[in-house]
Amino acid sequence: MSAESGLPTYRGSGGLWRSHAFERLASPEGFHADPALVWRFYSERREAALAARPNAGHRALAEVEDRMGERFLLVTQNVDGLHRRAGSQRLIEIHGRLLGTRCSHCERPETPDETAYPEGTVPPCEHCGAPLRPAVVWFGEALDPDHLESVHDFLDCWRSQRLLFLAAGTSGAVWPAAGFVDLARARGAETWLVNAERADNAGRFDHVRQGPSGTLLPALLRE
Repeated sequence: MSAESGLPTYRGSGGLWRSHAFERLASPEGFHADPALVWRFYSERREAALAARPNAGHRALAEVEDRMGERFLLVTQNVDGLHRRAGSQRLIEIHGRLLGTRCSHCERPETPDETAYPEGTVPPCEHCGAPLRPAVVWFGEALDPDHLESVHDFLDCWRSQRLLFLAAGTSGAVWPAAGFVDLARARGAETWLVNAERADNAGRFDHVRQGPSGTLLPALLRE
């Protein structure tokens, strides 16, 4: 979704970061080994996200939510906050938030944080002094079970109605999100995929439209 806003895909961050294994930049072990390096990476990502603007695909989804209200739910793997800035409110960010911070040690609540910290800076927790970390889900970490339960609850709530599942801008390779289409189909949903390239799970969808989501989504959702 956000590539059309000028943000690289998660594994597409170039330059300096091509020389580092992604697990070194996005895992608890990598953060423990070199928190300053991880914070340098995420500070650059924060700067890029704040400079980007929601595109037509983000806005189209927010407009559908305006029309549908509680009958709509947006579940995103993106962490950049562009869906919120486009106006989406019925939103579950299952991989967390780039523009948020939580403690790596104590139960300090997550707080909004848009700071791009200077190189070498590792912000400390004001409660316990341990390093703060970006509020994203890293490799090897579990998703919030409340988020997954909310997805199941939404599908169960509307399974007796006309249910439509739409996936956009996804590799179809990251689980459990790649399996949401199966949950929806089991509840009788009609399933659609809009993607620039063929997703790994494309064969699970009833309808597939290939192309940029910022172009295809506005037209498809108007129909």
